[in-house]
Amino acid sequence: RIRREVGKDVPIVMISAYDISEVEDEARAAGVNGFLPKPLYRSSVYSVIKAVLEHKEQPPFDGEEKPAGKALEGLRLLMAEDNALNQEIAATLLRMSGALVDCVEDGRRALDTFLTSKPGDYDAILMDVQMPVMDGHEATRCIRASEHPQAHTIPIIATTANAFSDDVSAALASGMNAHVAKPLDVAQLCKILADCIHRAGV
Repeated sequence: RIRREVGKDVPIVMISAYDISEVEDEARAAGVNGFLPKPLYRSSVYSVIKAVLEHKEQPPFDGEEKPAGKALEGLRLLMAEDNALNQEIAATLLRMSGALVDCVEDGRRALDTFLTSKPGDYDAILMDVQMPVMDGHEATRCIRASEHPQAHTIPIIATTANAFSDDVSAALASGMNAHVAKPLDVAQLCKILADCIHRAGV
């Protein structure tokens, strides 16, 4: 009704304590521009409102990918990968797709880097599962249990050579949002990243 009365100029942000993904499509069709999960944090409220105000002139996300080669334009990613060659290849491909990528070599460093980051520094985390010092599952659980403003909202995607259903279930149970098997399919990864980031309201 607000959209019918005032048009598309006023951004609308939906606030909910429930799983926003269940109503996201209907909400976006009704004219919602962004989403905020409860409990609310001042920094996350500021970040979402700032984002929708800056992009209110752009059409809402319609599920289509950006032009080839720039599917991740402007996104900043934190990638945890202990294999130096895999890390270099993945980071290069992601950067070619427009992303800014910070790399760490184990789950402990991923956790520490995220905890010391400011809200909005990272749009998503790519988390290898089998790593020394701290594995990806434990790092994800620690991130989700932390007091960082993005602890419950930042998308975390598992990247692992294990692609059996039990591995996917374990990744999701630890708090990850999605699972991508190695070797990485960049087109698939870009789509999953875009979907997860938009579900998170980034």
